[in-house]
Amino acid sequence: MKQFVIYTRVSTRRQGDSGLGLDAQHRDVELYLSTYAEVPFEVLGKFQDIESGANGERPELWKAIELAEKTGATLLVAKLDRLSRKVSFISAVMDRKKLNLTVASMPHADKFQLHIYAALAEQEREFISLRTKAALAPLRGTGKLGGNRGNIDKANEASRAIANTHAHKVIDTVLPLKEAGRTLQQIADTLNKTGVTTARGGKWYPTTVKNVLSRI
Repeated sequence: MKQFVIYTRVSTRRQGDSGLGLDAQHRDVELYLSTYAEVPFEVLGKFQDIESGANGERPELWKAIELAEKTGATLLVAKLDRLSRKVSFISAVMDRKKLNLTVASMPHADKFQLHIYAALAEQEREFISLRTKAALAPLRGTGKLGGNRGNIDKANEASRAIANTHAHKVIDTVLPLKEAGRTLQQIADTLNKTGVTTARGGKWYPTTVKNVLSRI
């Protein structure tokens, strides 16, 4: 019988208390189990951390890994960034010879493919960060960023420029789906499953898809 150990992570205590972010992770995990997992299967344990993705000191993750390695079960996470946002950390985990890892949103990806995706995602986050800093740089050095109406307008203009640039980047994916009759929710789900992030590095929703379409 196939066995799984499930791991989830949220970044803040507030998210942990409210369930914000956990519902989506639980949904993806359940979708994987009901669609891709061999039947019958068994869930040996569920572990959850409330820590930043940049923090490697996550006790519940290491408990989950220990249980998975001890029993031969597969460690199951909803998305790769729930494991970590750092390529070095992900690589170290995937190099563990006794550990079987599956990402629910990429059910057929092997360890090599997951490593490539992690590297590309990290590069994209770094680029978005640099682009945001470059857009806001003219507002720094002479006063507070949002100290007056003029600065607020400049900040809003910079944000719009970033959003417009990102919209043109993803439109070649979004538009064909829209023309094929997919709903905004279906398009958002597709983008999330393929690892594409929003301009702010977040998750897609129908409203964010609609915003992209309105910008083009």
